[in-house]
Amino acid sequence: MNKVIMVLAGLLLALPAFAKDIDRRIDAAPDGHVDISNIAGSVTVRGWSRKQVEVTGDLGKNVEELIFERDGDKVTIKVKVPKHSSRGIDSDLHVSVPENSSIDVGAVSADITVSDVLGEQRLHTVSGDVITESVGADVTAETVSGDVEVNGDSKDGETTANTVSGDVTLFRMAGTVDGRSVSGDVVVDQGSFSRVDLGTVNGELVFQAALRKGGKLHAETVNGDVDVELVGPVSARIDISTFNGKIRNCFGPEAERTSKYSPGWSLDFTEGDGDGRIDISTMNGGVTLCRD
Repeated sequence: MNKVIMVLAGLLLALPAFAKDIDRRIDAAPDGHVDISNIAGSVTVRGWSRKQVEVTGDLGKNVEELIFERDGDKVTIKVKVPKHSSRGIDSDLHVSVPENSSIDVGAVSADITVSDVLGEQRLHTVSGDVITESVGADVTAETVSGDVEVNGDSKDGETTANTVSGDVTLFRMAGTVDGRSVSGDVVVDQGSFSRVDLGTVNGELVFQAALRKGGKLHAETVNGDVDVELVGPVSARIDISTFNGKIRNCFGPEAERTSKYSPGWSLDFTEGDGDGRIDISTMNGGVTLCRD
């Protein structure tokens, strides 16, 4: 009998530890702040009408604990992991927050997805994609290795979207936007803007939206084309330059060679009253400037 018990005990000790289910909630301010931290796995955040923060999902088998606490109007959610172990810590968090909350999500190796949150968002991961919705509040979405996608509803806000290796896509945004990548495309599709700053090293830049009266658009790439299609009235001083690529301009004036000894082109003209500013440049690529 003792041998049987010892064998069973050995088998139990040999069984792998499993992920731990999460199902916790806490009362929260309707317009408070929620701070979420997860090292690896995923974070999904959605806004709802309840005055509660809820966390479901699962913790990695080697996670020490889930810190879930409220201090005044701030709720903290943090996956605590061992200092010297990176195995078995992948955790998938599904977080519901009051829809008017502001949120701060930080991760290392995790995707971040946000929907229906009306407050300010600060989203940061090192390795993973960031996908969110914007309804007028300021949004900062950043990753090192992954894509960034922000979908808006044409309400004014200040949007910053950056990645090192990946694409940036901004759809139906408005107000001001700063979109940058080192190796990837940056696309702004629809919307109306007072200031736009787009840049990449290896990739294409695309802007298909409206530039407001007095607005400024700056687009610069090293290796890639720039495609700008302006929607609605255009009133700006326009300066375009390439080092090795042609310029296609639908507004009339033609580009000129910068030098008979180099392949570069330049174009400088004023459209309308010229109260805005458009600066476009690329080293190795062409530029297309047109009106919708």
